[in-house]
Amino acid sequence: QVQLVESGGGLVQPGGSLSLSCVASGGIFSINAMGWYRQAPGRRRELVAAIANDGSTSYVPSVKGRFTISRDNAKTRAYLQMNNLKPEDTAVYYCNRAPTSPHDYWGQGTQVTVSS
Repeated sequence: QVQLVESGGGLVQPGGSLSLSCVASGGIFSINAMGWYRQAPGRRRELVAAIANDGSTSYVPSVKGRFTISRDNAKTRAYLQMNNLKPEDTAVYYCNRAPTSPHDYWGQGTQVTVSS
């Protein structure tokens, strides 16, 4: 059974940093690229960063240069280092495989709020 537990969110001022962590279990981690997604109020969930098993990464333009995704295959953990945060980064952040399928399980996510 797949389980995904995200943590590390919080309230931060613009320009600040946060580090998100995701623990994955149930076999999802070892065979998949992993991604960090976010969903802001009234908006669709979007993939913002992904990392393949070989460590290659990709980012949406809005976070490139500010966010860094990484993974620890031995610990089945994924991380998202977020620097120079902006108010538009405010959202609930989730991790999951990348890409996902319609019936994939999602964790509860972690709330990131960027506000002065």
